[in-house]
Amino acid sequence: MEQQKKMVKQVIDFQKTAFDNSFNVITLAQEQMEKVVDIHLSQAMWLPEDGKKVINQWVDTCREGRENFKKAVDNNYQKVEDFLAGAYKE
Repeated sequence: MEQQKKMVKQVIDFQKTAFDNSFNVITLAQEQMEKVVDIHLSQAMWLPEDGKKVINQWVDTCREGRENFKKAVDNNYQKVEDFLAGAYKE
C-alpha cells in the first residue's frame, strides 16, 4: 500500500510540475505579447484613444483569465492531494 501511495503521489507531482512549467512558458509568451501590443499602441497615432482603451481592457481581461485559471488548477491539485492524504490515512 505504501508503494502504491508513493507512486500515485509521484504521478500527481509530475503532472503538476508539467502543468506549472507549461503554464509558465505560456505566461512568458503572453507577457511578451503584452509588451509588443503596448509598443504598437504607443506608436499607433492613427488609433483613437477609445480603441486603445478597448485593446488594453482586452489585454487585462486575458491576464485576469489566465490568473483565475491558474488559481483554479492549483486549488484542484490541492484538493486531489488532500483527498489522497485522507484516503491513505484510512
